[in-house]
Amino acid sequence: MKFSELVNHLNVPHDRTSLGSNPNLDPEITAVMAVNEATANSLSYIEGGRFTAQVKTTGASALILPGDTTLQAATAARGIAWIEASTPRLAFAQAIALFYKPFQPAPDIHPTAVIHPTATIGQAVYIGPYVAIQAGVTVGNHACIHPNVVVYPAVQIGDRTVLHANCTIQERTQIGADCVIHAGAVIGSEGFGFVPTPQGWYKMQQSGCVVLEDRVEIGCNSTIDRPSVGETRIAHDTKLDNLVHIGHGCQIGFGCAFAAQVGLAGGVTIGNRVMLAGQVGVANSANVGDGAIASSKAGVHHNVRPGQVVSGYPCVDHKIYLKSSAIYSRLPDMYQTVKQLQKRVEELEKS
Repeated sequence: MKFSELVNHLNVPHDRTSLGSNPNLDPEITAVMAVNEATANSLSYIEGGRFTAQVKTTGASALILPGDTTLQAATAARGIAWIEASTPRLAFAQAIALFYKPFQPAPDIHPTAVIHPTATIGQAVYIGPYVAIQAGVTVGNHACIHPNVVVYPAVQIGDRTVLHANCTIQERTQIGADCVIHAGAVIGSEGFGFVPTPQGWYKMQQSGCVVLEDRVEIGCNSTIDRPSVGETRIAHDTKLDNLVHIGHGCQIGFGCAFAAQVGLAGGVTIGNRVMLAGQVGVANSANVGDGAIASSKAGVHHNVRPGQVVSGYPCVDHKIYLKSSAIYSRLPDMYQTVKQLQKRVEELEKS
């Protein structure tokens, strides 16, 4: 499509384009590519002034730019079409959606699927080969269940939700509309509940359930445990990366994002719009406030205030962590200084 046509399809605030000053600069756009790999007739984006050098080398025919006049002038000087967007990455994401549509099989129920007669299947649903759907399950309209998925009894699956291959949804799990469960994930598995006795561990049955609200996405091979009583709940629009573990009884707010290998122990409470970077661990019953951020590998052993940024293991405020990190590299020299001072004190005491 022409660049001018593409601009009209982008649903983000934009103030200016190169078309205003040069309406003849309207290339045909046939692909979206990374700025350092872009070729002719492709669209890419740049997020800020520190990437100015990439304007000089990119092969893209059009760029999405921030409101940086220096970037825009450099782009125009190279004869590259551009659009200004307050959020270039969001605009680029929308552009990708114009060129790429994820695989969506046509509604169908494969003959090898095993569906219990008490299950309720909505309209225009796809159920792939070797899917097992057990008693009392409800599947919403336009849902998509890929091959080898196993759905335990009394599960609810909302409209347009996608279950990718080989995931397992255990009993009484409730999944809202427009959710995505990626391959290999297990939702509603038993929480880690054992009571110590003189005779050994007594297994506490996990009678609770997992609730995923609308538009939740769960990454590959992630696990979300149900509690002994009550529910583990993930609120709407929260996104989990691959290999994330959510312990029994956790309560996670809306709009959160957890990167790969995050692990939450049982009973953790996470506020709204919280971001946990890769390999963050949160201890049993800790409370993380709204808008908080934990950087990679942080160990959260205590409550985190709303809006606080924490780092390190055990975690501290990020500003303290940065100061501590700077000191850490100087510890060998400081140790030698302490040894010299100690020796000097001993000499003074003897004299």
